[in-house]
Amino acid sequence: MNTIKKGLGRGLSSLIGETKIEPKTNKLLLNEIIPNKYQPRKDFDEEILNDLSNSIKERGVIQPIIVRKSNSESSKYEIIAGERRWLAAKKAGLNDIPVVITEADDLKSLEFAIVENVQRHDLNPLEEALGYKRLIDEFSYDQEKVSKFIGKSRSYITNSLRLLNLPQEVLEYIEQKKITAGHAKILVGLDNATFLANKIIDKKLSVRQSENLVKVLKKSKKNFLRNIDPNIQDLERSISEKIGLNVSIKNGKNNKGTISFHYQEMDQLNKIIEIVKLKY
Repeated sequence: MNTIKKGLGRGLSSLIGETKIEPKTNKLLLNEIIPNKYQPRKDFDEEILNDLSNSIKERGVIQPIIVRKSNSESSKYEIIAGERRWLAAKKAGLNDIPVVITEADDLKSLEFAIVENVQRHDLNPLEEALGYKRLIDEFSYDQEKVSKFIGKSRSYITNSLRLLNLPQEVLEYIEQKKITAGHAKILVGLDNATFLANKIIDKKLSVRQSENLVKVLKKSKKNFLRNIDPNIQDLERSISEKIGLNVSIKNGKNNKGTISFHYQEMDQLNKIIEIVKLKY
């Protein structure tokens, strides 16, 4: 048996390390291969698959996929890395595919799959978080160990895992790419996360605008507890949602008072000025 130290990308090669492999690239029939049961990616972009399939029709599969003998189906091999190439080869009508056969246990198989996808930015935020959770739940990793293994900060891993606390409907929005990870992080821990997610989608709010909306609603809630006139509160919320800035209205006796627009940068101030000029 030989060993691989280079040639499969930094993450994969370092993971393989001293893993035992067959001395040369083999070929296996596509129907002898099954998907990785630990594959964190659930959705494969159809357009990317089609492009890869067309490339394979022209040039074949240049980089072999990595497989191990299946421990559930004796005559099969399970993919460790390269499932997209395998799917594209099937789509291209190939009968076989070049493979590197390696010995790997379930933990190593999951590690391979996570590293490959994270390095290529192939996972949506939910799939990434579920991959980290699986390392923790099934293989006794802690967040510090996941952080060192992935090469990302401890806070990055913590924030990633916190996404899993969001309501199911919001998780589905992340999976469907209706909201981004940036949007989702704002919603973590909020009682009205689903309501806000729907607002973000309906109004097509940026992450910055979403942050402002959350601040507005938190402020409105605080004002409500102070017995602020609910009509004034609704007016503040309505204006804030329309312009994406914090708005406060103080209405005194004889209906005299002030309305304040809170901006954090010159672009937001210019936006207020443009609105006033446009209307008046």
